[in-house]
Amino acid sequence: MVPDRIEKRIELKAPVARVWQALTNYREFGEWFRVALTEPFLVGKTVRGNILHPGFEHVVWEAQIEQMIPEKLFSYTWAQPKSLAKEHYKPDYTGEPRTLVEFRLTPTETGTLLTVTESGFSKLPDDRREQNYRGNEGGWAQQMKNIEVYVAAHP
Repeated sequence: MVPDRIEKRIELKAPVARVWQALTNYREFGEWFRVALTEPFLVGKTVRGNILHPGFEHVVWEAQIEQMIPEKLFSYTWAQPKSLAKEHYKPDYTGEPRTLVEFRLTPTETGTLLTVTESGFSKLPDDRREQNYRGNEGGWAQQMKNIEVYVAAHP
């Protein structure tokens, strides 16, 4: 059985304000997340950009910004398409099921504990639940490394 949620944690050696900026400034987010974004994150807004990760440049990243509680919580929902394979991929996410991504920041003695949670996999159709969960689970592991490297290189 596929779990409903993914949770990853990392302690970053950067103050909460710096991590918040890396998460919520669309240019910085795009740099470490590897997506070409052209407009800022605003609650209620849908933001799109092309993925820059090699082999996935054809994929459109799309997020509906849900919450931005300064230096505490940044969240969005994003579509879970049936396939990201170039030959089957459809960039129109209308009607596609969505999951919720939440970034929570907690100050620590040496920086910031960043917790990312993605939930809602139980709502996905049976034919894509396991594949999307596995892909996103590995993706979040990589993204946590990416933000760690990014904030260390851009204090």
